[in-house]
Amino acid sequence: MVFYAHTGNNSDKTDWQPLPVHLNGVSDIAMMAGEKIGLGELTRLAGLLHDLGKYDPVFQKRLEGEAIRVDHSTAGALILHDRAQQGVEKFIAKIVGFAILGHHAGLPDYIGNDSSFERRLARYAKQREENKVQLDSSWEEEIPVTFGALDMALLSRLKHSQYPGIDLSFIIRMVFSCLVDADRRDTEAFCKERDGLKMERDWPSLQSLLPDFLDQYNAHMAAFRGRPGRLNQLRSEILDSVREKVANPRGFFTLNVPTGGGKTLASLGFALDHAKAHGMERIIYSIPYTSIIDQTAAIFKDLLGEENVLEHHSSFEVLERDEGETNNREKLKAAMEDWGAPVVVTTNVQLFESLYAFKTSPARKLKNIANSIIVLDEAQTVPLHLLAPCMRALDSLVRLFNCTIVFCTATQPALDEAHMTGDRKNAALPLAGKELAPDPARLAQELRRTTLRFADEVMDNRALVAALAQTQRGLVIVNSRRHAFDLYKECQNAGLEGLMHLTTRQCAVHRRKNLQIIRERLKAGEPCRVIATSLVEAGVDLDFPLVWRAEAGLDQVLQAAGRCNREGLRDADESIVTVFKASEDYKPPAEIRQLAADLQKVQSEHQGNLQSPAAIEDYFKKTYWRKSEKGLDREGIVDSLRDKSGLAFPFRSVGTQFCMIENTMEPVVIPYDDEARDIVRKIGVETVPPGYLARKLQSYTVQVPPKFRQKLIENGHVQFHAPYLRGDQFAVLETESLYKDDVGLVWEDADYLGDDSWLV
Repeated sequence: MVFYAHTGNNSDKTDWQPLPVHLNGVSDIAMMAGEKIGLGELTRLAGLLHDLGKYDPVFQKRLEGEAIRVDHSTAGALILHDRAQQGVEKFIAKIVGFAILGHHAGLPDYIGNDSSFERRLARYAKQREENKVQLDSSWEEEIPVTFGALDMALLSRLKHSQYPGIDLSFIIRMVFSCLVDADRRDTEAFCKERDGLKMERDWPSLQSLLPDFLDQYNAHMAAFRGRPGRLNQLRSEILDSVREKVANPRGFFTLNVPTGGGKTLASLGFALDHAKAHGMERIIYSIPYTSIIDQTAAIFKDLLGEENVLEHHSSFEVLERDEGETNNREKLKAAMEDWGAPVVVTTNVQLFESLYAFKTSPARKLKNIANSIIVLDEAQTVPLHLLAPCMRALDSLVRLFNCTIVFCTATQPALDEAHMTGDRKNAALPLAGKELAPDPARLAQELRRTTLRFADEVMDNRALVAALAQTQRGLVIVNSRRHAFDLYKECQNAGLEGLMHLTTRQCAVHRRKNLQIIRERLKAGEPCRVIATSLVEAGVDLDFPLVWRAEAGLDQVLQAAGRCNREGLRDADESIVTVFKASEDYKPPAEIRQLAADLQKVQSEHQGNLQSPAAIEDYFKKTYWRKSEKGLDREGIVDSLRDKSGLAFPFRSVGTQFCMIENTMEPVVIPYDDEARDIVRKIGVETVPPGYLARKLQSYTVQVPPKFRQKLIENGHVQFHAPYLRGDQFAVLETESLYKDDVGLVWEDADYLGDDSWLV
C-alpha cells in the first residue's frame, strides 16, 4: 500500500504526494535551517517523524474523503518516547516531541488538560494498545529513526547558563520553528507544482547584498559630511564612533544618543558593518509603535531598495485551522510571513510576542531571528510588567543563537546587572562597557536644545487652547485618542489656524500625508498647531518652537522634547517644553500617574538637568525599585520556565499570558486612496498571495476594539471581503463617510470609544 501526505487533483492519485517524500523533504529543509544554530540533528528528527501518524490506514481514508478525524501529530512523539533508551535520548525525545506535537495545534503545556504533552502521549498509547490506532509497519523501512549527537558547543553554553530552563525552552522553540517552516515550505511547493503555479522567489541573502548596501549607505552619509553647525559635527562624531566598534564580538551594545543625534542612521551603519564583519544573515529593526514604523521603513527602503526591506507590523494573522480544510486555506497558512527578508522593520509587539508564542504562525519566524542583528529602537518602551521575560529572551538569542542586540535610545534604561537587585536581576543584562556612542554625558550637554518647565496648575482644554492661541506654531501631546479628539474640536471651535490632528485613528498613509503637510508648514513659517498622542515622540522628525506634554514618565517627556528645536536653530532658553497635568476628564491610567510621580522625585534631585544620563539612570532605578520584585514579570513567566530541567514547560500558558498590549485590537482596512481601493479589489483574486495583501494593506488599517468592530460589521459599515477565500482576515470599511479627512475613523458619539480611550 502506498501512503500519502497530501491529496492531488487526480482520482488515480498520480499527482498525490507520497508520505515518505514529504517526511524526507521536510527533514532536509528543517535540518538545513537547524544546522546553522547547532540544532541540525534535532530538526532532522522532527521533520522525519512529524507526520508519522499518516501511516495509519484510517488517515488515508480521510484523505480519500471520509469525514473522520484522525490524530496524526502524536504518533511520532510517542515513537521517540518509546525508543529513547538513556538520558540523552530521553532528553532529545522530549525536545523533538514538543515540536512534533505542536506542528499544527501549537506548542502544548507539558502537564495540564487533555491537550497537554503527557496526556496526549498517554491517550495515544492507550488507543494503540486497544488497536484503535495502528501504524502500518512499512514506515519502519521507509523512515529510519536514529538519535543523532547533540552539538557540543551548544551544550557547553547551556552548562554555563544562569537560566538553563529558559535557554532550553528557547531551544525547543527553535526546533519547533524550523519544523513548522519546513512543513509549510514543503507543502507549499507540492501544492504549487500540483496546481501548475510558480513558487514565489526566496529573498536574496543579506551577505550577497551587503556590498551594494554599504555603497549606497556610504554615499548617502557622505552628503552630510562637512555641513555647517555643531549639531552636524556631533552627528558625524557619533557615526564615526559607532562604526569604529563594528568588529567587536557579537553580543549586547547600547547606543545612548539624545534625540536629534542621528541614532537611526548611525545604528543602521553599525548593523551593516557588523553583519559584514561576522557573516550575519539579517538586520531586524524593532520599533515600539505601529504608528511610527512607516517613517523608519521609508528611510531604509529609500537607502536599500524597497524590494529588500520587509515592513511587518500587520495585525492580519491567519487563524490556525485544521488540516482538513480547503486547499485555499492550506495555501494561506503556507504563505505567512517568515521574516526571510535581509532587512526587517517590525514592532516590539511582533518581535517579543513571536518569541513567546505557542501558535505556529508567529513562531515560524524564530529560525530567521537567529544569527541576526536586532536594533531595539526606543528600548525604554518595553512594558515594565514584561521587562524580565523580554530581557531573558534577548539574552538567550545572544548566547545560544548568535544574535547581536543594540539598545538604541535617547533615554537608556538602567538594565545593567549592577543596577538590579533581588529578582529584578531577571531583567539585568551584561551591558557594562558596551556603549557605542562617544561620551554620552558630554553629548547630552552639547545636544541640549530645550528647557523643561512644569505647569503650576492643571491645564484643561480651555487653557491649552489659550496657550496655542499665543503662538503660530506649537505641538500638544496628550495621553489618549479621546483627549486628542476633544482638544482638536475645541481648537477648531476657537478658530485656530493651521490645525492638524495625529493619532492612530488615522491609517499610516494618512498620517504620513499629514506629517508631510506639517513639515512643509513649519519650513515655510506658516501657522501649524498640532494635537497628537505619543505616536509623535519616537522616530518622527518634527521641529516646533514650543511643545506641551501631558504628564508622563521622564523618558516620554524627553522624547516629546525631541520634537522641540530639533535642529538646534533656536536658543534653548526660548524652546520651552511644558509638562502639564490634564483635567480630571482625562486622568491617565495608574501606571502613567506612577511614572509621572517617579519623574517628580527625580526632578527635585536633578533640578535643571533632567536630560543628563545621570538623571535618566536615576529615574529608571527608581521606577524599577518601585516595582515589587515580581513587578518586572507580573505573570511569573521567568519563574515558570526557570527551573525546568525535566523540560516540563508550560508553553501554551506562557504564550497566552505574554501580551505586550493588554487592549487587544482588531484591524479595519480603510480604502483611503486609489492604491488602497485597488488592493482591496485584489482580495477576491485567488492567485494574489495573502502575504502580499497583508503587507500592502497594513499601512491602510486602523485598530479598533473587537466589540466596536463587531458593531460596525453588524450595522453593515464594515464587511469581510472574499470570506470564501480569505476567511475573516480582511475587514474593510464600506461606509467611507465614517472616515474623516482631518481626524480619521470616528463614531458619532465620542464616548463610543470606550475601552480604547487610552490608546495612542
